[in-house]
Amino acid sequence: MTQIINLRTARKQATRAKGRKLADASAAKHGRSKAERSLQDARQAKARAELDAHKRDPAP
Repeated sequence: MTQIINLRTARKQATRAKGRKLADASAAKHGRSKAERSLQDARQAKARAELDAHKRDPAP
């Protein structure tokens, strides 16, 4: 005996699976790894610190 399948639910599940597949492909193509993000954050922090080091103290 075969299983009874709700076609509307099956269609929605197929659409979600297709969307997940496209999202994963897009993330792999355009996303950055954790190492790349942390490197970028460290570079920005260093640049900000170097810029702040050159600031003059305000007059008292």
